[in-house]
Amino acid sequence: MESLFISTGVVALAEIGDKTQLLAFILAARFKKPFPIILGILAATIINHGLAGALGAWITSMVNPEMLRWILGASFIGMAIWTLIPDKIEEEETQIAKHLGVFGATFITFFLAEMGDKTQIATIALAAHYAAPLAVVVGTTLGMLIADVPAVFIGNKFAAKIPMRLVHSIAAAIFAVMGVLTLVGIDSLF
Repeated sequence: MESLFISTGVVALAEIGDKTQLLAFILAARFKKPFPIILGILAATIINHGLAGALGAWITSMVNPEMLRWILGASFIGMAIWTLIPDKIEEEETQIAKHLGVFGATFITFFLAEMGDKTQIATIALAAHYAAPLAVVVGTTLGMLIADVPAVFIGNKFAAKIPMRLVHSIAAAIFAVMGVLTLVGIDSLF
């Protein structure tokens, strides 16, 4: 259960202000159809994070435990630093797949925006750390939805009121603590 809860919380916090949350705002403003947007986000996230979770599980089977500990510890600390860097969305990500409808446009743009994004990298690292890829993928997907669904319904007005620096600092602190605990050999927070 720890892998599910930590994955959900860390990704929900890391996703606030992330480019995919900004993409959710833009798609909601453009299409004004929240349910196909949410379904597109869900489908893209399940596939993207499913692949990331599988990669994390594969890494654990290929790397010896001592080396994995160092890789994961450094990855979590890297994620902490990356979380503090604000994301910018590129306009071409919102122009993809105009003829595929709201669901198709959302699915493709979200899937592509998540490639190499911090939440995808976090999913790989968390799946490798916990050796529970399914629980991690469910958690990271829930975290994405917790951050992005309100963005679809509420839009930019609410985003201005969220203390992004504080939220990113909390997510960065969680990643940093996980990195340090992993480096010193502590496998669980509880």
